[in-house]
Amino acid sequence: MKVTVDMGLCQDHGQCAIAAPLVFRINDEGHLEYDGTPDESERLNVEEAADVCPVQAILIED
Repeated sequence: MKVTVDMGLCQDHGQCAIAAPLVFRINDEGHLEYDGTPDESERLNVEEAADVCPVQAILIED
C-alpha cells in the first residue's frame, strides 16, 4: 500500500492522525507528517483517515 497526501490541499486538520495515528501525525509546528508506505495491517485505519479528511487530500494506492 502506498499513501500520498496532496500537501497543496491538506489544511492540517489532523483528522487523519486521529484515525490512523501510526501513519499520520501532526508535528510540533502543526503540520502533517506521514508514512508513505505503511504496513498493510494499517489499511483499515488509513482508509478511515482518507474518508474523514475534510478536503479529501489522501490517496491510497495498492
